[in-house]
Amino acid sequence: MLSEVFAMAIETILVGLAFALVQLIFGLVLAMGSVYIGLKLFDKMTEHTDEMAELKKGNIAVAILLGAIIFSIANVVEGGVSSLSASFTKSLSGGEMLAAFVIGLVNLLLGVVLAVFSIYIAINILDKITVGIDEFKELKKGNVAVAIIMAAVLFAVSFVIRGAVAGMAAALSPTALASALGWA
Repeated sequence: MLSEVFAMAIETILVGLAFALVQLIFGLVLAMGSVYIGLKLFDKMTEHTDEMAELKKGNIAVAILLGAIIFSIANVVEGGVSSLSASFTKSLSGGEMLAAFVIGLVNLLLGVVLAVFSIYIAINILDKITVGIDEFKELKKGNVAVAIIMAAVLFAVSFVIRGAVAGMAAALSPTALASALGWA
C-alpha cells in the first residue's frame, strides 16, 4: 500500500516536471521567435541604418537601442507567454486545453504586434517631440545620450502595453471558449 502511494507520488511529480519542461521549451521558442520578428520589423523601419554593421563597428548607441527593443518586446510578450503557460493545467479537458492553447497563441501574437507597433509609434512621437534632432543620424554617430532617451521611452511604453496584453489574457477563459466552440 505504501509503495503504491509512493509510486503515484513519483508519477505525479514526473508528469508535472515533464509538463513544466514542455512549457519552458514552448515559451523559449515563442519568446525568441518574437524577438527575432520584432528585430526584423524594426530593421524594416530603419531602412537607412544597418544595425548589424553598426554593432560590428562597436556602436554602443545602436547596441543600447537594440537592447531596449529586445527588452521591450520581451516585456510585452512575457504577458502572452505567461498566460499561455498558466492556461495549461492538468485539470482542463482536452477541448479546454486546445482552447487555452488557441487563446494563448492569439494573445501572444497580439502581444508581438502591439509591441512592435508601440515601438514604431513611440519612436515616431519621440521624433516629433525632439525637434532639431535626427535620432537615427545621432545613433549612427554613436550618440549614447540619444540612445538612452529612446531606450527609456521604449521601456515606459512596453510596461503600459504589457498591462493591456495581460488584461486581455485575463478576460479570456479557456473553459468558456471550449464550450462556445463545442470542444468541451
